[in-house]
Amino acid sequence: MAKQFDQITDDHRKFIEAQHIFFCGTAAEEGRVNVSPKGMDSLRVMGPNRIIWRNLSGSGNETAAHLARVNRMTLMWCGFETRPMIMRAYGTARTLHPRDAAFDHLNSEFAQDNGARQIYDMEVDLLQTSCGYAVPFYDYAGERNVLARWSETKGRPGVEATWARDNQHSIDGMPTHILADPDA
Repeated sequence: MAKQFDQITDDHRKFIEAQHIFFCGTAAEEGRVNVSPKGMDSLRVMGPNRIIWRNLSGSGNETAAHLARVNRMTLMWCGFETRPMIMRAYGTARTLHPRDAAFDHLNSEFAQDNGARQIYDMEVDLLQTSCGYAVPFYDYAGERNVLARWSETKGRPGVEATWARDNQHSIDGMPTHILADPDA
């Protein structure tokens, strides 16, 4: 039976912190719905209604494009290892780029990474849990270091060149504002 909460409790936070992966879902008013797996110690619960997560360089940049059009986000965790639970956080989020004033402060919550592309500062208005009884068990084997090695090898200038080449538009052609201020 699903249960709904208007804030993240200590028990919810502990469950979130114990997970090695989460999924982010976003959609604009039209085009494709995006669901992305995220990991690499990239999420922090900052309070009863606030989550931040750092987005690292990747092959696409759908979340930024979608949030620029329709400000809604869903994060989901599944208990793969022990506790059978599915948890979803629903809300809105502001996108912070490295050029934004609050970026460095929030980015300091995480280990340094040349690929730090955005911070999403999410206001959670609903948290829902459900049983997760059909979610299979998976054993955590560790983090992949491929992306960290890639961004370290590229350096910040190489990472930003990748953003310019590959991350300025969603797959539906929507701007991500990775390199340009949308108000300029």
